[in-house]
Order: sequence, then C-alpha cells, then structure tokens
Amino acid sequence: MDRTDGVDRAERVDRPERADRAVKAVPGGEIVLRPGDRGETVRRLQERLHRNGYYYGRLNGVYDEQTKFGVWAFQKHRHLRPQGAVGPEVWRAFDRPVRMKPLVPRGEADRIEINLRYQLLIVYRHRRPALISHVSTGARVNYCENGHCGNAITPTGDFHVTSRAPGWTEGPLGTMYDSLYFVGGIAMHGSSKVPLRPASHGCVRLPLPTSKRLFDMVQVGEPVYVREK
Repeated sequence: MDRTDGVDRAERVDRPERADRAVKAVPGGEIVLRPGDRGETVRRLQERLHRNGYYYGRLNGVYDEQTKFGVWAFQKHRHLRPQGAVGPEVWRAFDRPVRMKPLVPRGEADRIEINLRYQLLIVYRHRRPALISHVSTGARVNYCENGHCGNAITPTGDFHVTSRAPGWTEGPLGTMYDSLYFVGGIAMHGSSKVPLRPASHGCVRLPLPTSKRLFDMVQVGEPVYVREK
C-alpha cells in the first residue's frame, strides 16, 4: 500500500463547532456537557482528560471537535458508549479504576497497542498507559483511487516502528501528518478526519494534536501490537 492515507486538504485546519450552547445541569447538581458548550466546566473536563493522557488539544474551555475526540477516547477506555454528551456517568468514571486490560500483558514495557475492536490506541511507558487515543483504522473495503487499488485493512500482528515522517506528507491517496510507519506503507498518523467508524485505507488515523504528542514520544524500533480483540 502506498505511504499515504486519505485526508482532505481543505480540512487540514480544524474548525471548532458552534460554542454558544448553554451548559445544562441534571438533578443532583451534575453538569451535562455537549459539543458546542463553553465555559469553566468544559475547561475542567479538558484538564482532566489531558492529565490522564486522553487529550492534547487546547485547554480553552470550548467543547470543540478535539475535545470530543478526547471524550471518545476516555469513554472507550472506560467501557462506556462513545458519544459527545458528558454526563454523570462520565464524571464518575474519572474516579473509578480502569477496567480495560492490556492487549499484550507480557509485551514490552514501552510499547504501542492498537485495539481494532474498540478503535483505540494506547502508548505504554514502564507498563503504564501514558497516552490513550481514539483512532480510525482500515475500512475493510476494496478501493481504487487515482489509479491505486487495494484492500483497506489494518494488519494484525507484532510490528515495530520502521520510519518517521514529520509534518505533512502527500501521496496518491491523500495527505498524512507526523507519520509513524510500522508495516510497509501503513502508518499511525494525524488526520482531520477521525470518525467513530473504521474509515482509512489501512493506516491508523489519530486526532492532529494527539499525533503530534505521539510523534514526540515514539522513535524507530518501538514495538507496535495490533489486535482484533
């Protein structure tokens, strides 16, 4: 597969969603946040997500798209249904132990695990999660674009980061940001399109701010474990 993955150039700059919604409360004084909200409670949410390794966007008190990606990562990691709303269940989950077990308990102490079932990437440092990201992997469909045909599959197995490509790179299937290749032309990389569903040509798409942090953390040779379970 070519060393590219589909990203629309016109969407390189993330545009925050409307941020004029009123923050709502539910009985008992709990706050419910939704995309478009803004204020100190949103900033507190961003800070808690960042502190726990789920969010690397701005701490600006605006529930924008990057905040939503961080919420999805947290919800999936805590076995909650990924959605934009942040209600009592999410706030309580911050104080509960993590239920998700490592994909490879006996893997290297410093490693990357990619869970295709949950569409989740976790970076471990000294056997502890240090970065947890929502991702979008291979769409599992046949494709033909710009004269290039293939099957959009993210392969499972044990790999290592083979090369790094900083910044934006472009190829026949689109553009990628801060790419970390781990098998052939398949890479973990930043994208402006990271939906809940698997949607890539085979690469592992991450939110742009998270991909920057991942690129800073990971060097050539780092183990990458990809599993279906």
